[in-house]
Amino acid sequence: MAGWSTHIGMAVSLPQANIDTDQLIPARFMSVPRAQGYGRFLLHDMRREETGDLKADFPLNAHEGMSVLIVGRNFGSGSSREAAVYALVDSGIRAVFAPSFGDIFASNAVNNGLLPAQIDEAIYETVSQSLERRPHSITIDLDARSFQLGAVEARFWIDDSWALKLINGWDDIDLTRHHSAAIAAFKNTRHQTTAWAWPNGAD
Repeated sequence: MAGWSTHIGMAVSLPQANIDTDQLIPARFMSVPRAQGYGRFLLHDMRREETGDLKADFPLNAHEGMSVLIVGRNFGSGSSREAAVYALVDSGIRAVFAPSFGDIFASNAVNNGLLPAQIDEAIYETVSQSLERRPHSITIDLDARSFQLGAVEARFWIDDSWALKLINGWDDIDLTRHHSAAIAAFKNTRHQTTAWAWPNGAD
């Protein structure tokens, strides 16, 4: 997974709360091999009429090449399916901004290079309104935890360890190795202060 710290792309708003993982990718598509790509299944049912025709006014149907989503609170709630993240990533989405996320979804997102950027509700309302008529260019600075979209410049929140993983393209093992010196120091201190718990030595 390639790391990144800055992204410039086009943002589109999906002004809806509680979009869950079953909406992001319906379960019936999860038997498809990942190698074939999940992008075409992203929000499959939400993007279509009952006839199966695409809704012309749905934001992701009306505008191609979007790489950032601005969405309502509790995005990615529901089941823990990692395929929901695959569908976003395979569609070219690099970041999702929302007031809150499903916990497991957010963790899965980071592990696949997708930024789950948490923003204040007021910032969400402002940005969403600015995108009502059309998408807009957005610049994301992961190091500074900030973004700029038109006249709006604001900060977002992400756990520091998650940001470190995204910037460096690390998985959980890489992150653990990054802290190997601190782990070794802690182990040494514990051995010295609680030697009774280490009958065979610290190693």
